[in-house]
Amino acid sequence: MTKKEFFVKEDNCFFFDQPKEIADYCRTYWQEDVAHILRVADEVCGRYFLFDLKWDMERTYEPIIFKDQITWDYMPSDDKEFIFQFNRHRFFICLGQAYQLTSDEKYAKAFTELLMDWITNVKKTEKMKESCWRILETGIRGENWTKAIRYFKDSPYLTDEVIDAFYHSLLEHADFIVEMHSPYRLISNWGVIENHGLFEIAMALPPSERSDTYARTAIKRLDTLIRMGVMNDGVQWEQSPMYHNEVLHCYLDVLILAGRNGIKLPQTTLDKVKQMAYADAAWKKPDHHQFIMGDSDDTDIRDIISVAAYLFRDPVLKYCGFERLDFESIWDLGLAAAIEYNEMTAEKPSYTSVALSDSGNYYIRSDWEENANLLHFHCGTLGAGHGHSDKLHIDLVIKGEDILMDGGRYNYVAGPNRYEFKDPMEHNTMTVDNKLFTICKDSWECSKLSQPVKQQFVIGDLYEFVQGGHLGYMDMENGVFHNRKIVHIKPDIYIIMDELYTGGEHEYQQYFHFNNIGEVILREESIPADCLESAEQVDCLRLAEYTDGLRLAEHADSLKSAEHTEAFQKQVSYIGEKAQADFYFLKPDISLEKIKTRISRNYNQTEENITIKTFFSEKGFSSAITVIHGGTKNQLDTISVEKLPVRSALKKTEYPSFMAEAVKLEIRDKTYVVILCHQEVNSPTDLVEADGCLGFGNVIVFDKTESTEVGTVLNY
Repeated sequence: MTKKEFFVKEDNCFFFDQPKEIADYCRTYWQEDVAHILRVADEVCGRYFLFDLKWDMERTYEPIIFKDQITWDYMPSDDKEFIFQFNRHRFFICLGQAYQLTSDEKYAKAFTELLMDWITNVKKTEKMKESCWRILETGIRGENWTKAIRYFKDSPYLTDEVIDAFYHSLLEHADFIVEMHSPYRLISNWGVIENHGLFEIAMALPPSERSDTYARTAIKRLDTLIRMGVMNDGVQWEQSPMYHNEVLHCYLDVLILAGRNGIKLPQTTLDKVKQMAYADAAWKKPDHHQFIMGDSDDTDIRDIISVAAYLFRDPVLKYCGFERLDFESIWDLGLAAAIEYNEMTAEKPSYTSVALSDSGNYYIRSDWEENANLLHFHCGTLGAGHGHSDKLHIDLVIKGEDILMDGGRYNYVAGPNRYEFKDPMEHNTMTVDNKLFTICKDSWECSKLSQPVKQQFVIGDLYEFVQGGHLGYMDMENGVFHNRKIVHIKPDIYIIMDELYTGGEHEYQQYFHFNNIGEVILREESIPADCLESAEQVDCLRLAEYTDGLRLAEHADSLKSAEHTEAFQKQVSYIGEKAQADFYFLKPDISLEKIKTRISRNYNQTEENITIKTFFSEKGFSSAITVIHGGTKNQLDTISVEKLPVRSALKKTEYPSFMAEAVKLEIRDKTYVVILCHQEVNSPTDLVEADGCLGFGNVIVFDKTESTEVGTVLNY
C-alpha cells in the first residue's frame, strides 16, 4: 500500500480539512491548550511519558522516561492501567497537532519512529492480548491512529514503507475487533469503544468491499449497543459521568464521519446520542464540570456538549457548551464548523430542575448561572464495575461552589484503596451497624447488591421534593429500610429527612463529605468524652460566640430551654472561598465527629478532606432531620431552626416522633413550617397540625405569612 493509494479519499471525508487555519484559530483563542499540547509533544519526542490530558481515563503524575528501547508493556507499579493508557497512543494526536502548529518535522519523525517501533515489536500474542493488545486499547487506537495519521499526510517521514505497515496493522486491528465481539460487549462500554474504533478504521481505509463490511458491521453493532446500554433518560447505564462521556464521544465521532462520508445512521442511534448530550446538560455543575460520581474525574464537559450542539444544530446544547468551539473540538469538526457554531443561537433551557428517573439521578437547580445552587440525589442502580455504593447519596453546590462532594475513584487496583472509594462510607449517605449495603468482591464485581426504591420527584415554583430508599439492609437480622426525603425551600434551604424502618435495635451512621477548599467547623455545647479520647482525629467544639466573623447558631438559649428539644442543637458550618453553608442536626441524641478522609478528583490523585460523621442508636423506627442553609460567604441571612411536634388537629393529641415530625424555620420575613409524616396518621377523619398550621398530606410546607391552612403538599 503506497501513500498515494492510502490517501485516495478527500480531506473533507475526515475530521479536519484546513489544518493551518485551525492552528491559527487555536493560537488565537486557546493559547493554554496550545502550550499544553506542545509540551506533551516535546516530551514524547524525548521518550518522556506523562498522561495529563483532559480526557485521559487514567492520569499519571510521575513521568516514565525511556532512555533506550521503549518497553511497551512496562508497568511501573501494581496498576496495569499505565500499560493500557500508554498503548492507547493518544499522544500520537498531540504530535500531529504540534506538527500542524509549528511545521517542525521532529514531531513527524517521532510519530513514525514510535509507530514503527510498536508495529514491529508488539505482536498480537495471547500474552499481549492481556496488555498492549488488549481489545479495548485496540478499539481506542482505531481512533487515535486514524486521526493522527492525517496530521502527517504531507510529511516526508510518512513514507510508503510506513504507510504499508500502518495499513496492514489497521487491518489486523479491525479483524481483531470483529472477531472479539461477544454478549459482554452488548452492555459494556468496551463494545462501544471497540466498534467505534472499527468504524473509524473503515473510514480511514481506501474504499473497498472489506472496508464497507467493517463499516456496516460497526454501525449495526453500535445501534444495538446504544439501545442496550443507554437508558430512556439518556444516561449510560454504568452510573459514571466519565464513562457516559467516553461512550458519547465515540458516538459523536461516528456521527461526524458518517455525515462526511454520506452514510445514513439508524434514527435510534441518533435519538439516543442526543439524549446522552441532554443528560450531560442536566447534570453539568455550575462550574461546567461533571460530578465525580462512580469512576469519574473532575472534568469540564462543555467540549462534549459543544460537539453535540453543532451536530444536532441544537440551541439549548449550545447554551450549555462553550461560546466558541474549544481546542480539541475544532480539530474534529473543522474551521467551517467553528464559524457556523459561532453563528448558532444559544437558548437557555426552559427548565432548571430535572429528574433522570430511569437512572435514578435527580437534580434540583436554582438557575443556569455559574453561581447557581444545585443538589444531586442518587437513587438508582449500581452501574456495575464503574458504579459505587452510593445509594441515596447527595452532592450539594451552593453559589457555584461544591459543598458536599463524592469521594471520587482514585485507582482500579483491587485492595483497600479501591474499596475505600467505592464503599458507602465515602459517600454522603448512611450505614447501619457500620455494615455495607453493597459489598465489593474485587475491583469490578460485587458479592452483594442493593435494590433502589425510586419514589416521587416534585418540581414547584416555591418548593421541590424528592425521595427514595433502598433495600440493602433488609437481609440483616431485624432488617432496616432506609428512606431519604429531601425538601427544597427555594432558593437556599434544604431539609433532609432520613427514615429508618425496622423492628430491631441498630446503630446508625451518616456521612457528610465536604469540599477540601473550605473550612469545616463542628459546634457542640460540650465536648463528649469519646471525642477527648481521639482528639487527633476528632474536632468537637462547644457552642460558643462568634469566631472569625462566623455566625453561630442563633437562639441557642431558647433551644436549650424549649420543652420539645434536648439541651442543645448541633451545628456544622462550611466556610468556602465564596460560599457558606450551615448544617443543623435536629435529632436530640445524635453525636457528631469531624474526621479526616480523602477525596480523589482525578485518577491516581488523592487529597485530604473533612467528613462529618454522625451516629445514633435506637430500637424500632428512627429518623434524623438535617437542615442545610447556604448562601454567599459571610452574608447568610439569620435563620432560626426548630424541631416541633405534630398533633392531631381533631383529636387534640400529639403524635409520637416515630409517626410524624415538623420543622419550623424563621428567615428574612418568612416563617415556614414543614410537616413530615413517617406513616399514615389520619384516622378516621383528621388533619395534621404543627404550630397552628393545618393540612392533609405526608409532606406539607406552610409559609405562615401566606396561610396556615392547606399548605403546599409535596407528598400524600
